[in-house]
Amino acid sequence: MTAVHPRLTEAPYERRDLTGGWLRPAVFGVMDGLVSNAALIAGVVGGSAGVRAVAVTGLAGLAAGAFSMAAGEYTSVRSQTEMTQAEIAVERLRIARNPEAEERELATIYQARGLTADLAREVARQVHQDEDVAWRVHAREELGVDPDDLPSPWVAAASSFLAFALGALIPLLPFLLGVDSLAAAVALTALGLFGTGALVARLTDRPVALGGARQLLLGGAAALATHQIGHLVGTVVS
Repeated sequence: MTAVHPRLTEAPYERRDLTGGWLRPAVFGVMDGLVSNAALIAGVVGGSAGVRAVAVTGLAGLAAGAFSMAAGEYTSVRSQTEMTQAEIAVERLRIARNPEAEERELATIYQARGLTADLAREVARQVHQDEDVAWRVHAREELGVDPDDLPSPWVAAASSFLAFALGALIPLLPFLLGVDSLAAAVALTALGLFGTGALVARLTDRPVALGGARQLLLGGAAALATHQIGHLVGTVVS
């Protein structure tokens, strides 16, 4: 008997938050933290640095990266939200000043989506009976955004900060515990990369093994390249 996906059954289910602003920065943060700090540590080890130097460098990379990610995400999401709010304000003003033209525009949108001309006009007419409903509908139909569910810059910043710090801590753990072994850091990083890639694949209904392997390959290539650069720089400097 073929298994039925839970979201294809008749039973109600809780829909996932697609616009809340936490998943993308969290995923990007943990991936970036893993790859960048693993690559940084690999580069420092490649330059023949000791455990203390590697630990200090890794902690510095963790702090700098986490704060940078948080600031960048906050600014990015805040700017996007403010631009969206400005466009919504323009739409509200247009509806207030010329409701008939906006009603015709909404009817045209519905007609383009398959409604008959009469039905499209009737739906648009009913929507415009309440101006507060009208501008929300126009925002969704014309701008493609939900004015009641805009991404939060604070959520994005906190998600990216915590995720980056968590990812960056994984390859650093052996050196914080006094273990002078790049192999241990590599093993933990590989597990973290594969696990995170697999988790993202699971959340997006993609093959788990493929998602884990893809992230492991990309992160491993970045760390290896940085290790080689660090080794070459260490050789030249020494």
